[in-house]
Amino acid sequence: MASIRVGTIGLGSIGQGVHLPGIDHSPDLKLSAICDIDKEKLKMVGERYGIGADRRFADYRELIACADVEAVDIATPNNCHFQMAMDAAQARKPFLLEKPVTMNAGEAERLARRARESGVKNMVCFSYRYVKAARKAREIVAQGLLGELYHANVVYAQSWGLKHAGTPLVWRFDKDVAGLGALGDLGCHMLDMVRFVTQREYVRLMGDAFTYIDERPLPGGDGMGKVGVDDCCNYLARMQGGFSANFHITRFAYGRGDFQRLELFGSQGSLIYMLNPGPNIAPLSVCIGQPMGNMGVFSPLPVAGLYEGDEQMQSFADLINDCSDGLYATMEDGLLNQKAVDAVKDSIASGRWMEV
Repeated sequence: MASIRVGTIGLGSIGQGVHLPGIDHSPDLKLSAICDIDKEKLKMVGERYGIGADRRFADYRELIACADVEAVDIATPNNCHFQMAMDAAQARKPFLLEKPVTMNAGEAERLARRARESGVKNMVCFSYRYVKAARKAREIVAQGLLGELYHANVVYAQSWGLKHAGTPLVWRFDKDVAGLGALGDLGCHMLDMVRFVTQREYVRLMGDAFTYIDERPLPGGDGMGKVGVDDCCNYLARMQGGFSANFHITRFAYGRGDFQRLELFGSQGSLIYMLNPGPNIAPLSVCIGQPMGNMGVFSPLPVAGLYEGDEQMQSFADLINDCSDGLYATMEDGLLNQKAVDAVKDSIASGRWMEV
């Protein structure tokens, strides 16, 4: 079977760190074109991956129109997602889209409808669906081993926002480009994680958010710029069946690089999932049945392998080749996620619970 020729738009940290290596490692994908507004990145990445100058584009529309591009990979800042994905769908080319899918639920609704009506295959980069421990947790819940689910505690903690980290005013702090801060960047991942593991939908949410550093140095080093997004966000969720969850999302967690923790509590058992928990700590542990419940014993559960970014890109190839496991996220998932994110955002503004 011939390799699927992919054009990647956006050569930033996600594009170069996850998307391009994943395409390169996939036996079913071939990088055929690249796009970025940064000429130096275009030249550097083009030379690294052997992409000729005639397939290095500054205008994403030229990449989508390129006859040598069969599928479109969108790894740009958030404010570009909507129009680029719309244009890919219009061109009837399968697209892979970074999260959050759009700047608001209205855009997500239009994009999901366009993808649905065009029949174009699509996938959203909720990358933690490919963590082996998360998939095992989903399996445990689906088997009913925890009994009736009652609630969840959720943490996603990073530290790069702290003052000593010295992070300048990158686009993730710009409201016009990012839309939201920790909520949109990290919170949307955990909203999807809980939905993925429990297979329950959100009913209503309530949130609060904080910005600890109001100004940061401009990337060029000439002066300061205003931070327009949240550094930390806490929110509560009521889900189908009365299941409830509380979330703590922050870029200000000292000592945490990229840490996640999900605790699920049910009538017959509990589980703890973690990402990057530290040395000698199991990524998944369970407490199921008696006498374990009375003793409060959580046993590590062996999970073959961890997370590899390559699996996300291979999943895109499998989707196009009609051999997917079905656990990837589509624009329909992206739309539901964006509605939940918007509910939290609106709750922060109003101070009230918001229906999804």
